[in-house]
Amino acid sequence: MTKHYNIPIFIPELACPFQCAFCNQKKISGQEVVPEKEEIIHTIESHLSSFKETNREVNIAFFGGSFTGLPIKDIEYYLSLAQPYINTSRVNGIQISTRPDYIDLEILNLLKKYHVNTIELGAQSLDDDVLKKTYRGHTAKQVIEAAELIKSMDFKLGLQMMIGLPGDSLEKSIYTAKKIVELGADNTRIYPALVIKDTAMHTWYKKGSYKPLSLEQAIIQTKQILPIFQAAGVKVLRIGLHPSEGLLNGNELIDGPFHINFKEMVLSEIWADKLKGYFKKEADNIEIKVPKSSINYAIGYKAKNKKLLQKNYKSVSFIEDKSFSIKIY
Repeated sequence: MTKHYNIPIFIPELACPFQCAFCNQKKISGQEVVPEKEEIIHTIESHLSSFKETNREVNIAFFGGSFTGLPIKDIEYYLSLAQPYINTSRVNGIQISTRPDYIDLEILNLLKKYHVNTIELGAQSLDDDVLKKTYRGHTAKQVIEAAELIKSMDFKLGLQMMIGLPGDSLEKSIYTAKKIVELGADNTRIYPALVIKDTAMHTWYKKGSYKPLSLEQAIIQTKQILPIFQAAGVKVLRIGLHPSEGLLNGNELIDGPFHINFKEMVLSEIWADKLKGYFKKEADNIEIKVPKSSINYAIGYKAKNKKLLQKNYKSVSFIEDKSFSIKIY
């Protein structure tokens, strides 16, 4: 099996003309450090030397801003740094993240020239009312047009989404997820919206005009959205925001459904739904066979599902197996 790796290079866009309601523009424009050439090379070399698998696929991934919103000379400069690694087959290609309205045919031809193979768009929502209320600066139509253009030129497409934004609802989020599938996305990320310091949402939060989802609400919504992607074969790269230092030490996060184990909590609840028919049955033993990749989620966050079963069974066993099955005896 091929092991997939991304080597993350964070390139903040210093001149973003938009002030999205959930984004701390001051942090992006004034506090993020633009990496120098030596640092980028060191990051690439360090990651490559740490990879053990010989059967692997590696991308250099430019994250952290709207990459295609940079001046063309800067885009070419960063992409050129990756070319020696692609030319010597140490790296397979390049992945970039950007805004839907920063995509056009000229940009895509440039990216193709430099061996970019994956483009990830911050769609956030496919509902125009949500996009307008969060000051995204683009419409759902622009997301659709950008996605279709990207797919027409044989790039892999990623579409990120957020839940719990101003004007959002579970129904709108489910609609967004279904549209992401319909647009042919190869991968996605699901982020619950958080109130970050010095953002428009922070102002609304203080005034009482915006309330983020609770952790429980975010888990309930995400567990209904995730199966949409799983059923369609869309790879979910991340569930929940990355636990950056600013969020962990409390300097940036004001409120919202952030938890370092958010993904585990969501998948535990999905497994709880699968097992709930057995929580109230009584027998001596229950044996649950689960694929290795899912066994921890089946047992549950902090063993929640196993503890519920132990109330009615003398013995509860979770066993690694290729398929899912339950035996009571």
